[in-house]
Amino acid sequence: MARRRPPTVHGLAVVDKPAGVTSHDVVGMLRRSLGEKRVGHAGTLDPDATGVLLVGVGNCTRLLRFLTDLGKTYTGQVVFGSTTDSLDSTGVVTATFDMSHLTEAQVRTAVSDHLTGAIEQIPPMVSAVKIDGRRLHELAREGVEVERAPRPVTVYRFDVAATADPLVYDIEVHCSKGTYIRTLADDLGRLCGGGAHLRGLRRVAVGGFTLAEALPPDQVMLRSLPEAMRDYPQVTVDSATAALARNGRVLERTDTFVGHGPWAVLSPEGDLLAMYEGFRQQVKPSIVVSHYAE
Repeated sequence: MARRRPPTVHGLAVVDKPAGVTSHDVVGMLRRSLGEKRVGHAGTLDPDATGVLLVGVGNCTRLLRFLTDLGKTYTGQVVFGSTTDSLDSTGVVTATFDMSHLTEAQVRTAVSDHLTGAIEQIPPMVSAVKIDGRRLHELAREGVEVERAPRPVTVYRFDVAATADPLVYDIEVHCSKGTYIRTLADDLGRLCGGGAHLRGLRRVAVGGFTLAEALPPDQVMLRSLPEAMRDYPQVTVDSATAALARNGRVLERTDTFVGHGPWAVLSPEGDLLAMYEGFRQQVKPSIVVSHYAE
């Protein structure tokens, strides 16, 4: 059995995903343009959603779980008065409601009292969550709906602003990984005495990576692996410790390992060697990054 060719192109692409393509489509675009097979993304965006999609190339794919763990920020609009089978504007309307009584105070109260902080969400049937080996959106296309257990998420900030249309509100949400904005919109509609759906979803940030630095898929520039881990505390070690880190050894926890981790451990030359986490009174590697050429 032939061994897979080691990757030769490494780095992080901060992509501004356009509407009408899937996150997997973007991965395919970068595979072709960069000539590298080992490419993956750090968190799916719906086909009609746009915005920041972090794509790892080569050895950066080993770091994707750290990027997936970063908080996300989204903008969009909640449209009150109707629900859809997809919970957003791409779906078929399932019910309509007279919500002419809706007030901005009512919306803000529902958000602050029920949809901010640590909450639980039921994943929508159009999500990529797997149940018994099948993705929910695959089952939904077959007309099958299954019971889903609620999942804990955290909404750090949920801003709403009235628009010229009394039934449409602009929103900006900063949340933990795994949060479904369409579910927030659907829940908000019910909490306000009717129904609602989401439209115009745009991811404006993943951790510290924002739209200001995102580029279309055909214009991406790769950032280094240390830059990819910039949201995590970085510890530069001496040459002797770097040799240990390259071999995945447990290290003594010195004063340079501040906080709770994980930490990005860098060589004296600035290369990312590994991601480390706390282990008793020491630190141990959770991912060791193979040597790569800048």
